[in-house]
Amino acid sequence: MTQTVQTLSEPELDRMRDFAGRLADRDVGVVVFDPVGQCVVDLRPATAPGQPEQFADLARRAGAGGASEAMDDSGLVAGRLMHGTEPAAVIVLQDLAGGDPTAGLHGAALLADLLAMFLDHLAGTHRAAQQIEKISSELALAYEELMLVYNMSTHMKVTQSSANYLQLAVDQVTQLVDVEGIAIFLEKRIDGMDRFVLTAGAGLVAIDQFTVDQLQQALQTELARGAEALLDSDVDGPFKYPWPRQVHSLIAVPLQGNGRMIGILVATNVVGKPDFDSVDVKLFNCVANQCAVFIENGRLFGDLKELFIGSLKALTNSIDAKDRYTRGHSERVAFISRWIAERLAEVRPVSEDQIHRIYLAGLLHDIGKIGVGEAVLCKKGALTEDERNRIKAHPRIGASILSDIKQMKDIVPGVLYHHERVDGKGYPEGLKGDQIPLISKIIGLADAFDAMTSRRVYRDAMSIRRALAEIEKGLGTQFDEEVGRVFLASDVQKLWDIIQDGFIESWDYSNFG
Repeated sequence: MTQTVQTLSEPELDRMRDFAGRLADRDVGVVVFDPVGQCVVDLRPATAPGQPEQFADLARRAGAGGASEAMDDSGLVAGRLMHGTEPAAVIVLQDLAGGDPTAGLHGAALLADLLAMFLDHLAGTHRAAQQIEKISSELALAYEELMLVYNMSTHMKVTQSSANYLQLAVDQVTQLVDVEGIAIFLEKRIDGMDRFVLTAGAGLVAIDQFTVDQLQQALQTELARGAEALLDSDVDGPFKYPWPRQVHSLIAVPLQGNGRMIGILVATNVVGKPDFDSVDVKLFNCVANQCAVFIENGRLFGDLKELFIGSLKALTNSIDAKDRYTRGHSERVAFISRWIAERLAEVRPVSEDQIHRIYLAGLLHDIGKIGVGEAVLCKKGALTEDERNRIKAHPRIGASILSDIKQMKDIVPGVLYHHERVDGKGYPEGLKGDQIPLISKIIGLADAFDAMTSRRVYRDAMSIRRALAEIEKGLGTQFDEEVGRVFLASDVQKLWDIIQDGFIESWDYSNFG
């Protein structure tokens, strides 16, 4: 007579069967009951007297009583198996030998000792299995956390935008913790004030822009008390802080940078368990720390990039300053080149790295003029053949200056070939069509547009309309057809307004798209 009981595992039942087999050779029968007296399995020999139901009262007394064993004067001994603090089963031993009551009582006492040892063994085995299961779960979680950190580390590129990286972090967390909503708020200066702004998120985020200030204050209060995170829920009582009514559980941890809070990682309404716990606190802090490191690295990279670009601008400005008519020319060519590259990226593959290299090449395209005397650059009259050749040498001089700098190798072609023409009539090598690198085609067009719309020592500036007409006339001869069409189709008036208003320094290039 067997039925399924959830509190007993198959390994436990197997041990009971083995125990019963050993005792059967010594004329002792084994019957297993659940804690309320229902028979689970009768392991006695077929010839054993009596039915399991006759032992049910004894089993119930053992299952519910304060003592873990019970005996009666008919040779029966019952013992309770505990899983932690809860009874899981009752084992009844029956003395099948019969005989003298005095001997039976003595035998029952021995059976009680034997049963107690077996129950202790079962309970210890159960505790060990639980501990192994707990350790296995913790190891699995630790492995998943390590994989999360690894995935975040492999994507930690300083050229990646903060929004993209933080969204990756959010998506990684949701693979380990099931929540209704999760978000990262970053500190940004808006209208002269530092505010926490939603930067990345997933699901239904119950914390909006209006309640994030309250969230920040609550998190700071908990951190000041020595907590590692803000944990709040209505599971075991009222909230510590007021939240929107759709929030039932909440966890928030800080993103710290330079000893201050620069962001908040927050999740609401955990799914599959009553509340967020210490394991979640550890995981969220780990992710928040990774995000903070990325943001700090990005800030440092930005500072270095500004220093680098600033140094290049100072160099090119010193060259442009040789001639008051070309002052600011290199910065404008760089800006226009990037404008064209951004537009071209809408119709053909052009990566952000390529666009950045095009910008740098535009900034440095005339660096070779450092080797041309001011008397030639600023001459008001007609140039001699020798003087023209000296000016035409500036692309080679610039390429030679940059070629020994490993980091500049990708922009050297832009400097060397920006005066080539698609019809082969340019210089210094007379390249034609697709022989000319894309970077050179773009810078050549940007250089020509700025030259036409700027006043020079030998002529006045052209109007935008006339300059665009000249570019269109030169398509397929001086200028590349595809690059020229992309530029002509763009909002050149907007570009012109940006240049004229002096916004090149502060312009947000992300607005180009």
